[in-house]
Amino acid sequence: MAEEKKTVAGDKGTASESKEKKLTLSETFEALDTLIKDMEKEQSLEKTFDMYKKGIGLLKDADASIDKIEKQVKVLDEDGILS
Repeated sequence: MAEEKKTVAGDKGTASESKEKKLTLSETFEALDTLIKDMEKEQSLEKTFDMYKKGIGLLKDADASIDKIEKQVKVLDEDGILS
């Protein structure tokens, strides 16, 4: 059985790595919270900027997940079934 890898805040994942398991929306928000706390403690501007870039990637992932859910909600018919 193939091993699935979760994308985390510290990974430098790319869009071409589609075999990786995406974080859930909840996991993404938890990773963002952790990243923010780490940024607040960090003294190095370079490291803080790298963390910022990772955070932007996490925000984009969260936005894509929310958009997908919104589209599914809009497709619900009167009976509450996805069409």
